[in-house]
Amino acid sequence: QVQLVESGGGFVQAGGSLTLSCVASGVTFNSYTMAWFRRAPGKGREFVAAIRRAGGGTYYADSVKGRFTASRDNAKTTFSLRMDSLNPEDTAVYYCAADRGIILSSLRMPDQYDWWGQGTQVTVSS
Repeated sequence: QVQLVESGGGFVQAGGSLTLSCVASGVTFNSYTMAWFRRAPGKGREFVAAIRRAGGGTYYADSVKGRFTASRDNAKTTFSLRMDSLNPEDTAVYYCAADRGIILSSLRMPDQYDWWGQGTQVTVSS
């Protein structure tokens, strides 16, 4: 059974930083593409960032490119998201997702991911 547990969310002022972590269990971690999505109030899930399995590359949404940095530590089965220069539009529940068979063209589609964490709230005040 795959389990994803996020942590690191919180309350921060605009311009501040947070780092989210997602610890995975029950997986051969290097075989899974890992992604971050977020859901703002009243909106659907939005792709944030992903790192493909086995060194397949890192991808970002245009809205976070240059401000957010995704990384993974395969030895610790941990997937992280460093968020800098946060603004109120980044306020959302952030979810970690994993999938073993996802292809590049589907990377940004939440429905293509099989496994999800419970989410962690990020609130950015102006």
